[in-house]
Amino acid sequence: MTVLITGGAGYIGSITARQLIEAGEDVIVFDNLEHGSREAVAGMPFMEGDIRDAAALEQVMRAENVDAVIHLAAYKSVAESMEAPERYFRNNVGGTLTLLETMVRCGVEIVVFSSTCAVYGTPEHLPVTESTPVQPESPYAESKLMGEQMLKWFDQCHDIRSASLRYFNAAGATMEGEIGEDPAGAANLIPIVLSAVLDNDRPVTVSAPITRRRTGPAFATTSTFSILPMHTCGLEYLRSGGSSTCLNIGTGIGVSVLEIIEKVEEASGSKVPVEYGARREGDPASSWADPGKARETLGWTAKHGLDDIISSAWNWQSSLHATAVSRR
Repeated sequence: MTVLITGGAGYIGSITARQLIEAGEDVIVFDNLEHGSREAVAGMPFMEGDIRDAAALEQVMRAENVDAVIHLAAYKSVAESMEAPERYFRNNVGGTLTLLETMVRCGVEIVVFSSTCAVYGTPEHLPVTESTPVQPESPYAESKLMGEQMLKWFDQCHDIRSASLRYFNAAGATMEGEIGEDPAGAANLIPIVLSAVLDNDRPVTVSAPITRRRTGPAFATTSTFSILPMHTCGLEYLRSGGSSTCLNIGTGIGVSVLEIIEKVEEASGSKVPVEYGARREGDPASSWADPGKARETLGWTAKHGLDDIISSAWNWQSSLHATAVSRR
């Protein structure tokens, strides 16, 4: 049996594919390469395709004898979603619906869904638990919550069980330095801060109000090399008969934007250029996770803190930058 990874040539997807293969799983990567890289999954079984293409999805599910899906294919920029909400609903919601319909036709009954902490919006109390009310503040967050709602009803109506993983700002690179986040066009904070150091012409905008800690927004950063076993844990949980669930994935420790900037300065030995501005529309003021449910349900805990996350990301991104400069 085979695990289908949608969006598997992207940042988290490519590391997930490698980690699952190392765990002995048969994997097929499915990606339209809009944001993914074929080189990131070189040597792995791969099919180029779009999750809104039902025929392509059905072809790969039947040909590869797929029994489980890890669904990572989605647009994920909060800012872009505020400018083009239709793009996010068409892809994130429409694509997820097409995927689920195809799973029903092909008899695939397990899916691990990449969700987001953004479904909580700005919570009244911290840290955030799974019982915290959901109140999306952007079309991106709304599209992910709609995905979770569809999963609930497909479970009730079609017996498709799911684990929705609400990530709190996944960041970092693999410890071996083989895979990390492509800084080109990155929407996540840490690669943006690192690019500001390496390029010196793109200052980081820090949102007001400014405080020493919990500068809005605050992130519970979870490194990719810590988060990835969660996908394997999710598959094992569902394959052993676990019921559908939503889980917060994070370190449980809030980290402010200013703290991240300070850590990058320590790792790089350089000053981060900063400018100050208003809160970005669609971003929560502050949010970090209580990961207790993930620990109790799956035995999963974050194994790396901010220092490891920053150092791994710095090693990865500075190496990419040095290679690019040498080729000029």
